[in-house]
Amino acid sequence: MQVRMKVTISGTRNGEPWPERGGIKELPDGEAEYMISVGLAEEVDAEDGDAPTEENAAAPGEPEKATGRRKPMTKSALDGK
Repeated sequence: MQVRMKVTISGTRNGEPWPERGGIKELPDGEAEYMISVGLAEEVDAEDGDAPTEENAAAPGEPEKATGRRKPMTKSALDGK
């Protein structure tokens, strides 16, 4: 069964590196079904075998701005004076 990887797995399987996220891999049915059941992969339909996966990331917004550093607290600030 062909599966499309939903995550990137480090290491190798039978001496071959796992495909990157979105890559397609042929696996034995039992192993493919397990990987699908735990959310690591999804089954590849016959009609979309070579179609790229859709990204679900949010569009980038305004870049975050760094805030200034806080001044260290002094003894008088701790005493409430």
